[in-house]
Amino acid sequence: MIAGVAGFGLAKMTAGKPETPPAAEAEPQHKEGEADAVAMTAEAIKASGILVEPVSVGGFTGEILAQGTVNASPSGQAVLTARAAGAVTRIYKRLGDPVRAGEALAVVESRDAAQIAADRTVASARAGLAQKSLARERRLYEQRVSARQDYEQAQAEAAAANAEARRAQVAAGAANVTADGRGVVVASPISGRVTAASVSLGAFVQPETELFRVADPRLIQVEASVSGVDVPRIAPGDRAVVETADGRPIEGRVRSITPGLSQETRMATAVLDVSPIGLQPGQSVRARIIRRAVAASTLIVVPDDAIQNVEGRDVVFVRTAKGFEARSVTVGQRSAGRAEIVSGLKPGQAIVARGAFLLKAELGKGEGEEH
Repeated sequence: MIAGVAGFGLAKMTAGKPETPPAAEAEPQHKEGEADAVAMTAEAIKASGILVEPVSVGGFTGEILAQGTVNASPSGQAVLTARAAGAVTRIYKRLGDPVRAGEALAVVESRDAAQIAADRTVASARAGLAQKSLARERRLYEQRVSARQDYEQAQAEAAAANAEARRAQVAAGAANVTADGRGVVVASPISGRVTAASVSLGAFVQPETELFRVADPRLIQVEASVSGVDVPRIAPGDRAVVETADGRPIEGRVRSITPGLSQETRMATAVLDVSPIGLQPGQSVRARIIRRAVAASTLIVVPDDAIQNVEGRDVVFVRTAKGFEARSVTVGQRSAGRAEIVSGLKPGQAIVARGAFLLKAELGKGEGEEH
């Protein structure tokens, strides 16, 4: 009886519980999130050569592409000549040497320099004598010994002698005459490095002969060639991005643009102010000028290399706090190594412009480990 009662109770309890249905298999569906994330520190990003840059809005209508050259700015380059004809007796600097402002690069021994130094000495002596004569005439006039006319004459002569002394002093300073008066010093007005040196010891040079060229690598500008059609679309202050041969972008601004076209090239020149880091005078670059007054287009333009294909979809790697995230995008038209993003990105987001294939490989590696 006890066994029967226990069996009945167990059956009752089992019948009261509903039967658990088998778990339905989840349909395969891709959702962006942690599966598309690649964790990477700032040090690792720098070491791998991955380049991150903010996206630009406006589509191809808002960008103007131009080829440019890095040149020294007007205040960043100096051409050094001898201020007087003569023979080169000292050379202190060679090609590539650093130079401080006012530092001597060479000395030219000159007969003209000796004449300038002599004129300075004579003018200074006459000015001193005129000052003494003026002081003597002042005392005589105050004692009522000499006439006022003599005193005024002494004042005029002293003023003329002082003016001549100042002129001789300025001439000697402009020629940079040496202390002994035998030559002139060839000195640099700016700090920088010697970029050209066409001088030989003992050579006779004229005042217009170029001896050295000094440039400051920190004072540069980019001169971009712009077609006549694009000239009205550019205004000073427009944002510019200068791209080097390795694809690294450098931010800049349009400083000015020539109002006319060159007779030889039929192109205008846009002068861009940029950071000097990574640029050298004579270097060829590509410039992208982003207009401030962009048309109604809100499309985003990215480099072609930023777009990668992952599992049949176009993705762009967006910078996050922990690394990067593969973001699905819709790509529009492509041109000159650039592509328009119709959807999937927002203005202000930072994306991988170079090295996205490394993140794609890292993403594929992580999926393989999960399987």
